[in-house]
Amino acid sequence: MATRPPIGMPKLSRRAKVLLSIAGVLILVLIVGARLLDTYVDWLWYGEVDFRSVFTTVMLTRIILFFAIGLLVGGLLAVSLAIAYRSRPVFVPVSGADDPLARYRSTIVQRVRLFGIGIPVVVGAIAGAAGQGEWQPVQLMLNAQPFGQTDPEFGKDVGFYAFTLPFISWLITWLFVSIAIAGIGALVIHYIFGGIRLGTKGDNFSVPARVQLSVIAGLFVVVLAVDYYFERYELLFSTRNALFDGATYTDLNAVLPAKLILMFIAGFCAVAFFVGAFVRNLQLPAIAIVLLILSSILVGWAWPTVLQQFSVKPNEAEKEAASIERNINATKYAFGLTNDKIKFEDYQGDASVNAETTEKVKAATGTIQNIRLLDPSILSRTFTQREGGENFYGFPTKLDVDRYEVNGKVQDYIVAARELDSTRLAANQTSWINRHLVYTHGNGFVAAPANRINRALAEGESSGEGGYPVFTVSDIEALENNSEMDIPVTEPRIYYGELATDYAIVNARGEYDTPVNQDYRYTGKGGVAVDDWFNRFVFFAHYGERNILFSSDISDGSKIMYNRDPRDRVSRVAPWLTVDGDPYPAVVDGRIQWIVDGYTTLDNFPYAQRTPLGEVTNDSLTGVARQENRDISYIRNSVKATVDAFDGTVTLYSIDDKDPVLKAWESVFPGTVKHGEIPEALQEHFRYPEDLFKVQRELLAQYHVESAGQFFSTQTFWDVPADPTGSNNEAGGAAPNQPPYYVLAQVPGQAEPTFQLTSAMTLLRRQFLAAWVSVSSDPKDYGQFRVLRLPSQDQTKGPGQVQNEFETTDEVTENRTLFQNPNVNVIYGNLLTLPVADGLLYVEPIYIEQKDENAFPQLARVLVYFGDRVGFAPTLQEALEEIFGPGAGGVVTPPEEEEGEQPPDTSTPPPPGTSTPPPPPSGGDNPAMEQAVQDIGTALEQLKTAQQSGDFAAQGQALAALEKAVGEYEAAKANPPAGGGG
Repeated sequence: MATRPPIGMPKLSRRAKVLLSIAGVLILVLIVGARLLDTYVDWLWYGEVDFRSVFTTVMLTRIILFFAIGLLVGGLLAVSLAIAYRSRPVFVPVSGADDPLARYRSTIVQRVRLFGIGIPVVVGAIAGAAGQGEWQPVQLMLNAQPFGQTDPEFGKDVGFYAFTLPFISWLITWLFVSIAIAGIGALVIHYIFGGIRLGTKGDNFSVPARVQLSVIAGLFVVVLAVDYYFERYELLFSTRNALFDGATYTDLNAVLPAKLILMFIAGFCAVAFFVGAFVRNLQLPAIAIVLLILSSILVGWAWPTVLQQFSVKPNEAEKEAASIERNINATKYAFGLTNDKIKFEDYQGDASVNAETTEKVKAATGTIQNIRLLDPSILSRTFTQREGGENFYGFPTKLDVDRYEVNGKVQDYIVAARELDSTRLAANQTSWINRHLVYTHGNGFVAAPANRINRALAEGESSGEGGYPVFTVSDIEALENNSEMDIPVTEPRIYYGELATDYAIVNARGEYDTPVNQDYRYTGKGGVAVDDWFNRFVFFAHYGERNILFSSDISDGSKIMYNRDPRDRVSRVAPWLTVDGDPYPAVVDGRIQWIVDGYTTLDNFPYAQRTPLGEVTNDSLTGVARQENRDISYIRNSVKATVDAFDGTVTLYSIDDKDPVLKAWESVFPGTVKHGEIPEALQEHFRYPEDLFKVQRELLAQYHVESAGQFFSTQTFWDVPADPTGSNNEAGGAAPNQPPYYVLAQVPGQAEPTFQLTSAMTLLRRQFLAAWVSVSSDPKDYGQFRVLRLPSQDQTKGPGQVQNEFETTDEVTENRTLFQNPNVNVIYGNLLTLPVADGLLYVEPIYIEQKDENAFPQLARVLVYFGDRVGFAPTLQEALEEIFGPGAGGVVTPPEEEEGEQPPDTSTPPPPGTSTPPPPPSGGDNPAMEQAVQDIGTALEQLKTAQQSGDFAAQGQALAALEKAVGEYEAAKANPPAGGGG
């Protein structure tokens, strides 16, 4: 066979080489330089929050993984390429005059070191970059903690599945990748240099090629055998059965033995490949490959399929009973639903209205007096319009619910921080200096009692607006004026909050603080210093903003604040936490603190049900961060984090010292989580987190059953009800879930009202109520569940059915003229479900809002349902009395305002068609009573006229006159003239 001179690749000119080198350096600088710049900015930020140990630990782990994986993949490839090249045939055959491989052979021979080192380095770098992000399973393996609980099949501690097995699976994956790449590299080199010749008679493989490729194939099969061994443990996460997760009967009796059989067959195949490396023919490796493929099909797939179809399915309830029991026990433990956490009680639920019920309602003051009328998901615009102050202040889309003790009484409040909202800046306020140096922070904590509204008009007031919250505000003005504040705040400035999406530079130009003080200087410890030219250049490059570099306002003491969102700050200092989607502000010892709930999660708890986190936490509630839709099989609310609104200080508190996952992460990042140091004032504002509750109620709908038989039948399963007031179903899809609601209530069996998170549960695929679930936020019994189970034989109406009752009630339909007003939006508020008097009381506020850019919702009506009766009135008290009679609505009446301090517009206009019945006529011997009756008649006529004309201001005045006349009538009746009748 003839040979020919090697043909080289076209050579580049010196100028082309120089230009390509410069281009390569520039690209490298842009990629690496940008990455280094971001890393330095992060390093500065972690130093600011005093969590630099987290940054260095993560960074060091990533660097080690980068080089370890790079060496594994690139190193094996380099060895494989070197062996293939050194063992190439001495005489390379040429297929013809235009052999396409000749040019490549010549190029490789001329640049052996470039290809032999450069390609492995590039491949190793790519592999290292891909693998360095998986630092968490490596650190968990190195810091594994025992659970003290073993799995029911292999008897191994759960810590093996939580910490060790994920790392082993990760390592096996990279072994597969590295061996496969090494094999591909050897294959290519042998082919280019003639060690592999296709389409020729005789032996197509040279001896060195056959030996090397057989050894590589043998190593690959050895890893496959090891993988089969550990896949046995992964069967405990099986999703074969649609009803439950975990190893099924088929998994344990067919797949598990199959894994062992396949492991031994793979071992035999590996030996066959190693032997084949030194035997001239390839029959033995070929037989091994065929055997491995056939056994995988017959033993690994066919036999389990036959067993499942012909043995398990006809007897599934019996065959899967043991696995279901294991799944129930594991799921309850993994998701905190064990018997010590949940108390089940039977509850009548379907009570009728009678004298006994009415008396029980009157006695249930702990619940009735605390019924929440304000919906935090609706009132953001009301807060903004009423208490926003300057145009650049605002509130989050969803407000929050918390409780405070004021004047010796615990009261739940709708709360919000008055933050700086840069999207609200006027056109002449949007310069770079204004956005980043002047308007830097918010001002104040705003709260409103959740069960109170202003409804009585001040006498003589022409405005008829009413139905807005009773605000209590703690801000700079109140602080400077020494005003008495219901919720006192010593530092109301807010530099860190949910609306702080951009950076701010403080101690530069004077900051806007109040209309009186527009030259404020920041005194806190938050922010990173930018008073030196190096850091100014760094942030100029990072943000691409030249003003940072050239602005003369930035000088000594200037600092830049960034990553200011509380949720983002907690996620960064604790990257191992899953953060709740709804941080909330609380006043703790006079300072505004953002409280953020953190969860430790696992993806692989043996036999526990895998739950899609994003899906089950998604409901009709808007304005909260959505969770990533990843499957979890274990969750604990192990950490409560706080972020100081003034200086950004992040503090992590452990609230579950027994959690092994938390212990493992604390071993990775020692000293970052505090134990036993939670201030009592902070504990009083801990809320049971919504996202965790949503996960637990979704599982509780199934895992409240007590036996495998009940679970398999699914007849007693529950459902999370759809939100009957939600507006997210306009496209015709499935209605979103009803969110849980925070309430301050005294449910049956409780000695006093407590702050709790509640949810109704309906029967499976039905709208009738099945249970009422509540979990306590009180420090005394935090996290304890109470489940009131309703009798299955009696059908108690659920939220959807009650909403239908509301909308079809005669009194409501008669007042549709208000709802059909083209200038008014009608908004149904949250539908609360409360156990009262052996029944269930439903309460729903109705808000109205003018169709105007600056309009805001106002409470217009309250709907109440109990025992097939509906109450519909301007106030909760009146709505309750429509159902239960006089005295049943003994709600808290707002204290009288001092003269001259009453809000100017405090009444909710009644919808057209509604009237207040006049008192019975008096006798003729009581002039005051006679006059009161006349005044009542006049007020009713004025109210009727105002309703017909749609004049809300006139309606408010008429209503005020009516209330005044009724009060005069009652006074005259109680104090008749001497000798007169009453």
